[in-house]
Amino acid sequence: MDTNKLIASLPARIDAIVTRGAKAHADHIALHEDARTLTYRQLDDAVDALAAHFASAGVRAGDRVMLIGENSVALVAALFAVSRLDAWALVANARLSAVELDAIRTHAKPRIAFYTIEASDDAARHAQRDGAVPASLDATPVGAFALGAVDTSSEQEPHGLPSDRQCAALIYTTGTTGAPKGVMLSHRNLLFVAAASSTLRRVGSGDRVYAVLPISHVFGLTSVCLGSLYAGATLRLAPRFDTERAGRVLSEERMTIFQGVPAMHAKLIDHFTPRGGLNAPSLRFVYCGGSPLDMSLKAAAEAFYGVPLHNGYGMTETSPTVSNTLLDAPARDASVGPLVPGVEARIVPLAPHGTADDSDDTGELWVRGPNVMLGYYRDPVQTAATVTADGWLRTGDLARFENGNLYIVGRSKELIIRSGFNVYPAEVEQALNSHPAVLHSAVIGRSVPGNEDVLAFVELRPGFVADETALAEWASERLAPYKRPSSIRIIDALPVSASGKVLKHRLGTLAN
Repeated sequence: MDTNKLIASLPARIDAIVTRGAKAHADHIALHEDARTLTYRQLDDAVDALAAHFASAGVRAGDRVMLIGENSVALVAALFAVSRLDAWALVANARLSAVELDAIRTHAKPRIAFYTIEASDDAARHAQRDGAVPASLDATPVGAFALGAVDTSSEQEPHGLPSDRQCAALIYTTGTTGAPKGVMLSHRNLLFVAAASSTLRRVGSGDRVYAVLPISHVFGLTSVCLGSLYAGATLRLAPRFDTERAGRVLSEERMTIFQGVPAMHAKLIDHFTPRGGLNAPSLRFVYCGGSPLDMSLKAAAEAFYGVPLHNGYGMTETSPTVSNTLLDAPARDASVGPLVPGVEARIVPLAPHGTADDSDDTGELWVRGPNVMLGYYRDPVQTAATVTADGWLRTGDLARFENGNLYIVGRSKELIIRSGFNVYPAEVEQALNSHPAVLHSAVIGRSVPGNEDVLAFVELRPGFVADETALAEWASERLAPYKRPSSIRIIDALPVSASGKVLKHRLGTLAN
């Protein structure tokens, strides 16, 4: 892949993806949901109509438009309509609580809020609370939506800037602390990753992509939604993951690409394996991202789908993709593959007290390239602490390189130093997840006088039984003594975000 040529070919704004698709294959299906189907020409018309509707409601270039919804035609059309006005799309999952949405709204001060009330009951409830007015577009099949009142105090941000400096999307992420931060992603950020990821996956107009990862999350937004439409594929939209429903869509609607978080794959395997498996012969590319992938799930998934389970690494601040396993060279281990062409990385050694093993070549991963964010919205101090003056993003993740492939060990803030030795939570989680009764686990550290304890939280597979003693024995056979959990607690369900990422900061309260 010629990175310079690819970057030079990118349009100025993300909505040009739709315009280009309408010119190249007007009658090809772009979006399909349960209620409706839109061709690329119809989607382009819908974007124009919705942009005009936004403008008549008072949206200006440089405004933030808060899109509160779940995956749907309306949400995708609104995303591109905001771009067409040179405004910023503040994409928020309707499954967030009122308190969480209000915190984002207070910080971002959007001009107006848009709700996908037909596609999401949660969005409808938020719209009602906001006093938003239901609306639809005549002769434009996007479904019902609602618009809140215009905030006349909302100020315009700079607009009309080059694509590498103009913010396209504002995505709030909780990170490891729980404090939301608004990540500003430029049009160039999003278009680069969309183009690179679809090129590396060889996505084409014949592909049918199951879009169940939330578009409000950067993984679903860039890699799934924008990447697929950039390549002229068909997006099969689903508002949220339901195991039985997902299996039927993958099979009966002949999906060719499915990207999900580990929990989605684990639930599909658990649900359909006792029923004879999943008959989805059209699947050619299955991907796992969003959180660490353990080898037991990788092996089970590859047997289940009959194709390699690809893996990768990214974060909201990198739009998100940093590395991917290659289509023609899938990893046989937990590698997240080589860097995406055009992205640079380096490993910064840990502080001297952070390692007890001179042979440990793990360090903090720093990344630089056209995928790195513009910064955190209204937070120059945090931006300066995260991105260096010469463009290196401190990811906060611990990683190493081996034979050109990247391996993610864990979060630097999650590193546990026990008796002077490094304990990487992902390694302990991998050992626990290999137990046949374990669906997934999460490991955190707890400070004790003069040391740190290793605490594990485990969610069991439905219908399976195990106790803490059995899990401790299992772990002791697979881990060095200093890595073994001091405590293993079985809980009904691990706390997760709408995208399926385990919220480890919430586990700390359970440990007390």
